[in-house]
Amino acid sequence: MKNGGVGIKVMYMDEEHLFSVEQITAMLLTKLKETAENNLKKPVTDCVISVLGTAFDPFLGGKNFDAKLVEHFCAEFKTKYKLDAKSKIRALLRLYQECEKLKKLMSSNSTDLPLNIECFMNDKDVSGKMNRAQFEELCAELLQKIEVPLYSLLEQTQLKVEDVSAVEVVGGTTRIPAVKEKIAKFFGKDTSTTLNADEAVARGCALQCAILSPAFKVREFSVTDAVPFPISLVWSHDSEDAEGVHEVFSRNHAAPFSKVLTFLRSGPFELEAFYSDPQGVPYPEAKIGRFIVQNVSAQKDGEKSRVKVKVRVNTHGIFTISTASMVEKIPAEENEVSSVEADMECQNQRPSENPDAEKNSQQDNSEAGTQPQVQTGGRQTSQSPPSPELPSEENKTPDADKANEKKVDQPPEAKKPKIKVVNVELPIEANLVWQLGKDLLNMYIETEGKMIMQDKLEKERNDAKNAVEEYVYEFRDKLYGPYEKFICEQDHQNFLRLLTETENWLYEEGEDQAKQTYVDKLEELMKIGTPIKVRFQEAEERPKIFEELGQRLQHYAKMAADFRNNDEKYNHIDESEMKKVEKSVNEVMEWMNNIMNAQAKKSLDQDPVVRAQEIRAKIKELNNTCEPVVTQPKPKIESPKLERTPNGPSTDKKEEDLEGKNNFSAEPPHQNGECYPNEKSSINMDLD
Repeated sequence: MKNGGVGIKVMYMDEEHLFSVEQITAMLLTKLKETAENNLKKPVTDCVISVLGTAFDPFLGGKNFDAKLVEHFCAEFKTKYKLDAKSKIRALLRLYQECEKLKKLMSSNSTDLPLNIECFMNDKDVSGKMNRAQFEELCAELLQKIEVPLYSLLEQTQLKVEDVSAVEVVGGTTRIPAVKEKIAKFFGKDTSTTLNADEAVARGCALQCAILSPAFKVREFSVTDAVPFPISLVWSHDSEDAEGVHEVFSRNHAAPFSKVLTFLRSGPFELEAFYSDPQGVPYPEAKIGRFIVQNVSAQKDGEKSRVKVKVRVNTHGIFTISTASMVEKIPAEENEVSSVEADMECQNQRPSENPDAEKNSQQDNSEAGTQPQVQTGGRQTSQSPPSPELPSEENKTPDADKANEKKVDQPPEAKKPKIKVVNVELPIEANLVWQLGKDLLNMYIETEGKMIMQDKLEKERNDAKNAVEEYVYEFRDKLYGPYEKFICEQDHQNFLRLLTETENWLYEEGEDQAKQTYVDKLEELMKIGTPIKVRFQEAEERPKIFEELGQRLQHYAKMAADFRNNDEKYNHIDESEMKKVEKSVNEVMEWMNNIMNAQAKKSLDQDPVVRAQEIRAKIKELNNTCEPVVTQPKPKIESPKLERTPNGPSTDKKEEDLEGKNNFSAEPPHQNGECYPNEKSSINMDLD
């Protein structure tokens, strides 16, 4: 591309477009985001991206083995069938898919395996075969590359082969026997495959997502990421042409991590970050970026200012200079001095509030022309020579005693002014090599937005086209099956002819039409097909619903008959209410008989006299009229309460009211008007 980066040419909307790697990656992430949201049924805002190691060959992977098979069969088909698979992208993609399947099958079978693709190109079927031995011979060049990253890995970790106790392999390509053999031979031990080869990395990413998300509670895991490539800083001195270089992050340094570097400067200066080992970086450019620390000036006394620069590799593995500040000394007033001293005393006595934060930070003090000073664990080490030893009390000379005596005789010296130290934040101008400019980034976002919208329109168009195709196939099959009796012979032949014409149109002039054209075509077919479908559905449902209606009519009719036969279960229902039930039952029964007689005269290829929906409405109407009447609860009648009179037997308070209305008999009281203790009154009542 014009900017020196790598681009990809594609045919999009019948035009050739050039997309950057960043755009293609963003499109992939957008698609994955959409897939995740569709499955989770909720928006996705963050993701974890994992990379399969730090010792690698960017040109050795599963796709390279697939490509070897594709090249082999492309050549075979060109000779055998006179077909150039590379001239048709769709055919080439199908070949890639089939070759990947064949590769997996050869991992578990050593015999000849077939490769068959129907209608590959120009309506021709193609076939071929391959066995594991041929495949390994075909990929011998790739298999030789496997050991290179293994050697690199041991070199980085400073381990020997005998120091490795176990080797776990993941990834689909590790299923290839030759690959496992190469790795096992290198380490001198069998490889372990206890992890799911295809999902191990995805599961790790899912776990990391759960750790980062506040919505999940997981077991405590300590995950320490690493900087895969060493990063250095280079800067120019104020007075010399020579440059200072310092490696701020070594290979496999823990990340995220921050360091503070101190420079002595009297003006703005420039820092340049780059990868220390350009040969080990899979990029054409080893530079990371150029940073200019601005607004730096000397102190008022002419001394150089101390500038603190904070460099950081963040949780995403991106290097940046996050902040810069200049230490400025200014005179302090008396009230400020007292408050500053008090604060300093409190800070010296106060323990560290966040000891964990110190674990991921480190301070480097770098001065022009000197090696950096590194402060770790609260102690500072330096390359500067040690200061001369101060004289002790025992070694004092007479001259020193005389000098002290003179000082006593002299007037006191003037009090030195107090100095306040202030950190002034400095602006940083960053020019990152691989970072997209704001205007370019906005243009990319706008372009992708338009493409997403176009994809949605294209999906809707394809869905409309597929709907027509599915309708043709489905209805044509059913016209020879369940729908055959629900359309007359003449209409049957005409509709079949129309379906065939529509199918031919789809594969000819209708191959690439607008969405509305397909919508109109489907509506045209449905005008004929929907009545047939309705007749079939009604014929299926109508008998069942008529049976349900008949059962309800019998139910209510029996209740009415029981009422007329003075069944005690319905004595509490008023006669006028029951007449409503009888009337409704008779009307609905007459309606049902008339409808069924009319429907019996109709043939199946004619529209029904009544729809199932209307019958359901009649059932609802019947239930609404009859159910409240026949389910009336019986009135509750309280049993009589007996009370013992002072001079007589136990009697009911409402005995007089009950007398004459119920069959009532009681033994007469004894002559003295009292009941014997063991005697009881006898009451027989017939209460409804």
